[in-house]
Parts: sequence; C-alpha cells; structure tokens
Amino acid sequence: MSDTTKISKTTAKPEGLISRFMSATELDTRLIGMVGALALIWIGFHLYGALVNGFGAFLTPRNLWNLSVQTSSIGIMACGMVLVIVTRHIDLSVGSLLGFCAIIMGVIQVNILPSFLGLGHPLIWVIAAACGMLLGATVGAFHGWLIAYRGIPAFIVTLGGLLVWRGAGFLVARGETISPVDSTFALLGGGPYGAVGATGSWIIGLIGCAAVVFGVINGRKQRTKFEFKLRPVWADTFLGVVGCAAIIGAVLLVNAYPWPRGIVRRYAEENAITIPEGGLFISHGFAIPVLILLVVGISMTFLMTKTRFGRYVYAIGGNPEAAALAGINTKMMTVKIFAIMGFLAGLSAVVASARLNSATNALGELDELYVIAAAVIGGTSLSGGVGTIFGAILGALVMQSLQTGMVLIGFDAAVQRIVVGSVLVLAVYLDILYRRKSK
Repeated sequence: MSDTTKISKTTAKPEGLISRFMSATELDTRLIGMVGALALIWIGFHLYGALVNGFGAFLTPRNLWNLSVQTSSIGIMACGMVLVIVTRHIDLSVGSLLGFCAIIMGVIQVNILPSFLGLGHPLIWVIAAACGMLLGATVGAFHGWLIAYRGIPAFIVTLGGLLVWRGAGFLVARGETISPVDSTFALLGGGPYGAVGATGSWIIGLIGCAAVVFGVINGRKQRTKFEFKLRPVWADTFLGVVGCAAIIGAVLLVNAYPWPRGIVRRYAEENAITIPEGGLFISHGFAIPVLILLVVGISMTFLMTKTRFGRYVYAIGGNPEAAALAGINTKMMTVKIFAIMGFLAGLSAVVASARLNSATNALGELDELYVIAAAVIGGTSLSGGVGTIFGAILGALVMQSLQTGMVLIGFDAAVQRIVVGSVLVLAVYLDILYRRKSK
C-alpha cells in the first residue's frame, strides 16, 4: 500500500467586481435596490408623460420639490413606525391620530388662543404645535400602556384607536373645516414663504457636506481605535464624494424652482423692488417640512444606532423573551415606543394642517396604510428585529412617487389604491424571500 497521500487543492471561485465593491463600501444591497427602483419609477413616469403628452412633467424642479413636501408627513410617521414594527407590533391609528391632533391644534389657534392672547400673537403657533405633539405623545403612551400592561394586542388597540380618534375629531370640530390657521404656523407646511431660499439652502448643503466628510474621517478613526476592519481608502473616498454630490445636487434642484410670478410681483411691490425686464427669479430652496423630516430622520437614526434605547428596541424585536430575561423592561419600552410614535403623528399633523392652511376631519385618512407600506418597503421586517430609519424615509418617497406619477398621467383614485396595495404585498413577499436567502 502506498504511503503517498494525495492532496487535493481546492481553488476558491474569484469574487466578482460588484461583490468586491459592495464588500469594500459596505453598502446595503436592499438600500441600493430601493434607490434603483426609485430611479426607474421616476424615469418611467417622465418618459410615459413625454410619449403621451409630448412633454415629461415628472423630472422637473417643480414636481420634485412638491414631491419632497408631500413625502414629509408620511416620512415623519414612518420613522416612528419603524420602532413599532421592529418590536413586532403594529399601529393602525396614526392616520386618525394625525387628524385628531390637527383638529385640536386648529381649535386652539383659531377659536381659543386669539381671545386670550390677541389675533396674530407670536406665541399662538408655538402653543398650538406643542399641544398637538404633546397630545399625540399622550395618546400613544396610552396605547402602549394598554398593550404592555393590560395585555391587549396592538392590532386591536390601534384598530380601536383608528375609530375612536377619528370620531373624537368629528365631535370636536362638529364636522366643520377649521381655518385659516395662524400665518406663522402655516409656514411649517411649505410654500414660497415656507422655504429657506437659495442662500439658506446653500448653507444647509455646505453643513451637510461637512458632516459627511467628518463622518467618514471620524468613522475611520473609530475603526482604528477599536481595531475594527478598515474600509479601503478609495471606498471611504467614494462614499464621501457620493454623499456630497447628492447633497449638492439636492441644493441645485430646490434652487432651480422659482416662486410663481404672481407671488414675485406681490413681493416686489411690498418691498419696493423693481422687477427687471426678464423677470425676477427667486428660488424656493429647501421647504421647511423637508427640513423637519431631515431632522427627525437624523435624530431617530442616532437614537436607534447610538443609544441604549435603540439597542433595546432591536433586542426586543429579535427575541422578546430573551430581552426580558436579560433585564430589559419590555413593558415600559413598549409604552415609550408608542409614545414616540404618537409624538411623531402629532408633528406630522403640524406639517399636514399647515400645508392645507386648515384642519379637517378627513385629514390623515388612509395615512396609516401608507406609513406601514413605507416602513415595509424600506426594509422593516414584519417579523421584527430588522429596520432602518432612512430606509423608511426612502420607502415613503417611493410610495409618494407612485401616487404623484399616477396623478400626472391621469390614473384615478381607484387605480392608485390598487397599485399601492399591490406594491405593499410585493414588498412583504420580497422581504420573505430576502430573509430566506440570508439564512
């Protein structure tokens, strides 16, 4: 018998260029897929409009600026819905709660505060907005208490809330539309005066670019400090360049959308400005609702990724029993999570009612479905434990892009709902396939 041993040499299959790129940059494949889907939606609607109507109306500064404002309300609530779904709950009441908070804020600033403080007092909008957000947080905490300490399923509690708060709003307003809201409050909804202008947008853009560069450099330092694997220098450079390019592109876009001529003429008359022969170009810049959404997104991302609270949220979503055995007060966490969701519903009510310059009982109808769809499309798993804030914001942008595009090409409301429902089912199915593949 021969003593010679045969050594089999196994050659590993070389890693592809795309795989090496994704590994080096550490980009989320699901996020990249969503960005690609969003680009296809935008280009598809624009080309369809160009073929049918002779011109494309989707990829224009005006439409994209309005799209960003319309996304703000849903995006704000989607940030809170991520926490709820990650912990294996659901909140069906956010749309009705938005409408109820809007009605209460409308009554406060139109019927109550002017009689005490005087019409146009600078504190009216502050008090009204604070009351709306506080009311939302209180209602949300009450829902969380019923779920955590009384053992009622979240589906039932929030389904009841959907009916209760919509009915309560109708009783408070007696079915009437409450308007107009305080003039300063109305600026929070966007519009020509509810934006920061060209100069303000460039300041925000430069601050954002500086933050991106600082984040890349600081992240590299932190990896070195804790002896984590470093990304290649070219990968960090690529991420920094892409981030700054996206911010600068957004600034150029919002600054390319001018004020309407009638408002420019009125503004020039009020400020004794002579309009040149070619017209006066005044940029909108970033709308205030978009900036509110940006602040909420950054704050919630920090909360979920850099704090103990965020780690507890993911731990509860991953395994609630193990989290409780590890000493996490899961009941109090549930109350806090639903309180945050209610607070963001109140903040969204501020944006939505300010944009309409009124409060109606119909405000926020079906928003709960769009919010849940945005979170799920953004990668939040209904099984719990998985979800990102900016993914939910991107999901809200996808949902609003579909709605806006269908309006531009003339689809009626029935078709829009069919598409939204189909996209939601498809998103959940893709999430199931992704989880199976990752196991």
